[in-house]
Amino acid sequence: MVAIKNLIAFEDESGNRLFSNVDSLESTEGASIEAYRSFDDLTKGENATNATIAKLLPPLPNPNLPIYCVGLNYKSHAKEAKLNVPANPPLWTKPNSALASPDSTIPMSRFCASHLPDWEGELVFVTSCEVRDVTPEKAVSCILGYTIGNDISCRFFQLPEQSGGQFFYAKAFDKFAPIGPVLVSPESFNKTKKGARLTTRVNGETKQNTVIEDDMIFDPARVLSWMSQSTTIPAYTAVMTGTPAGVGAFHSPRQFLKNGDLIEVEISGIGTLKNEVLFEDGQDSIM
Repeated sequence: MVAIKNLIAFEDESGNRLFSNVDSLESTEGASIEAYRSFDDLTKGENATNATIAKLLPPLPNPNLPIYCVGLNYKSHAKEAKLNVPANPPLWTKPNSALASPDSTIPMSRFCASHLPDWEGELVFVTSCEVRDVTPEKAVSCILGYTIGNDISCRFFQLPEQSGGQFFYAKAFDKFAPIGPVLVSPESFNKTKKGARLTTRVNGETKQNTVIEDDMIFDPARVLSWMSQSTTIPAYTAVMTGTPAGVGAFHSPRQFLKNGDLIEVEISGIGTLKNEVLFEDGQDSIM
């Protein structure tokens, strides 16, 4: 089996989905690289071809699965939200239609643009195998790699008086889960994990900035173990592990995404996820 170092997925000039195991954390559109038509071929080192990167895609072996999400997983975010730290990780999912590519534009309908759209930079892990009832100790070996996500949210629909305080509806809109640009192996990420920072910028201005290990409450193995109890988690499931302080809803005054905003989420040792927001049909004010 070929060891994964830095996995990317991309479309070639003909629109074919391909995978590549690259050396760099940055891959350039227009570059010609060795690639494989399936993740299975890549891991076996079979049927390699040369291809040109036309568009980067989320670096997931299977992009057709629900995306798991964790809430209140950073001490700083729980503090800014004035919420108690729970005994176990709060969980919900986003549908696979929420998945969006790195460097892509996130189109927001008037409905979404008008209901307090916000950013959430997050560390994401991807499972390497199907798991159920896995222990935290075993879960460590069930992680294929780490990448970056942005759990875009319409805060209005998280208000208790609007939707009972639930998370799913506020976060499950189309293209509200950009992920990428590269999936880094646990071995590679572990070299930089100590002191690794998560930083979110909007139009170049820093909004979130934390040392992940110092701030995170439930580590990825604990999260995977908890979500797998009496539940089958498919191989290649992406899991967004929560966000630190600095989301727009808790700035003073409150800040929300605007048409044309560029969101950059950077994690040490993984790279930077970039997406621009486009309000296709304008925006109504509810403030």
